[in-house]
Amino acid sequence: MTSEFGLIERYFVGRQPSRPDVVLAAGDDCALVEVPAGYQVAISTDSVVAGTHFLANADPAAIAHKALASNLSDLAAMGATPAWVSLALTLPNVDEAWLSRFCDAFFALADQHQLQLIGGDTTKGPLAITLTVQGLVPVGQALRRSGASVGDGIYVTGSLGEAKAGLDVILHPDQHRETEAQTLVDAHYFSEPRVAIGQALRGLASAAIDISDGLIADLGHILERSQCGAKINISQLPISASLAQFLRERSRALQYALTSGEEYELCFTAAADHDTAVMAIAQSLSVPITRIGEITQTGQIELHDDGAALDWQLTGFDHFKDENNE
Repeated sequence: MTSEFGLIERYFVGRQPSRPDVVLAAGDDCALVEVPAGYQVAISTDSVVAGTHFLANADPAAIAHKALASNLSDLAAMGATPAWVSLALTLPNVDEAWLSRFCDAFFALADQHQLQLIGGDTTKGPLAITLTVQGLVPVGQALRRSGASVGDGIYVTGSLGEAKAGLDVILHPDQHRETEAQTLVDAHYFSEPRVAIGQALRGLASAAIDISDGLIADLGHILERSQCGAKINISQLPISASLAQFLRERSRALQYALTSGEEYELCFTAAADHDTAVMAIAQSLSVPITRIGEITQTGQIELHDDGAALDWQLTGFDHFKDENNE
């Protein structure tokens, strides 16, 4: 049987070139890194657990991408540049074919963002992955949730609702025959963290958050920290053709866009006079950015459809309550 240290040596050590700011990575009790002058370290930890975030028999490549993308999305929401990551991997047994696919996908995404694995742990138990990512951001330039002001525009990147629809397909195998089903499953597992957009928004966005619990819930966090309200025009919500074709009903697709968790798109606010600059970022990075509303004084989220008020009672995604947990 392969030992813990054998697994680490075989699958995790020496897979990446060393960043110049990494003094010591795997092989000692702690990693050592150097922080450049004039920068702060942004740190985030997230776990993905079998039965909560993915089915135990899910493709290990999909699990690896989802786990790392969710952490990278946190860095994106702060405007940070990815630097280092630690991985704690809990496995029910040693399955080297599973590990090989997991690691190939993990390092492919890490290398895409110049993110170096600098340490971690492996242990036996129910399948779970915990990651701690660290990124660099110039002092005083980190994006936060607390800066939104009345009159600011509310924006989102990409399209919304596909992750929830993909989860529907995963949990209900009969839906695999539906048009666009596989596209939505891929959207659920293989999100693209908006790291470059987060960095580009430094100095432009007044507040930002990544959409992990649903637009309604996560925008609510901005409103709470910024002590303001919001008005959203649902007709402006970015809905993909795949989602519209899969759900076949406009109101249902729009509600998915408002409540879908694990999207890992960015929601941010910016002053009205920054709108042109925001749209220039979308064009230069070839990522859609849509203005969906504006910040108000009301202290709550008001929904309307091109001026017609809506009374939709919607909440976000909660892993402790949502009955759609995988």
